[in-house]
Amino acid sequence: MTSTPVISGAISRCPIPARTGLLAFVATWLCAAVASSIPVVVFADPGESLPIPVLAASLVLGWITFLAGATLTSRSHGSGDVASDLGLSARPIDAIGIPIGILAQVALVPLVYVPLRAVWPATFDERALTETANDLVDRANGALLPLLVMLVVIGAPIVEEIVYRGLLQRPLLNGFPAPLVIVFVAAVFALIHFRPVEYPGLFAVGLVFGVCAWRTGRVGLAVAAHIGFNLAGIAFAL
Repeated sequence: MTSTPVISGAISRCPIPARTGLLAFVATWLCAAVASSIPVVVFADPGESLPIPVLAASLVLGWITFLAGATLTSRSHGSGDVASDLGLSARPIDAIGIPIGILAQVALVPLVYVPLRAVWPATFDERALTETANDLVDRANGALLPLLVMLVVIGAPIVEEIVYRGLLQRPLLNGFPAPLVIVFVAAVFALIHFRPVEYPGLFAVGLVFGVCAWRTGRVGLAVAAHIGFNLAGIAFAL
């Protein structure tokens, strides 16, 4: 039996076929990759770290493309009700996701790396695992820090959960068992970050986000958990 989302108190099944959801995700991701590369090509110096404003422009263009793709998929292959099709709803109880995400950052992810660090201590060194967050914070001086926080703590969790758990996971639940879908989407979520040293932790937390979305039938709890996870990561880097 597939999972069905709860929308405004009523049971609503995602009408987007599994194959369509997968193809839409791939096509949208490719388009978003092209769109997000435009500010990088135009404004960034080759070989240099991206300035925060350029990074912001890149992310926003990618996010707009993702959201446009999700909307188009709903209108062309779903019911046309984007919120219902993608599970875009939240409830006050979803705020519990914030401590869930923080716990995942401070307890789950470190636990995942304990055996890995025992076998490959140099590869999974603490500095390697925190390099991305530390680098972002180092580049966000003064007035740019609030912008970075908005991007990482608010923008990224909302858009990524809509895309991964809304556009990809929900349609796949129409054709495949929930555990298989959650594992697959968590793997995609980890791999697309293109940071191999972070793959185990991202996969583990991707499972948490996936279960949150599956059990509630909406992305609200997953978004809150993702916010808590990213917030804790930025706090550690600061």
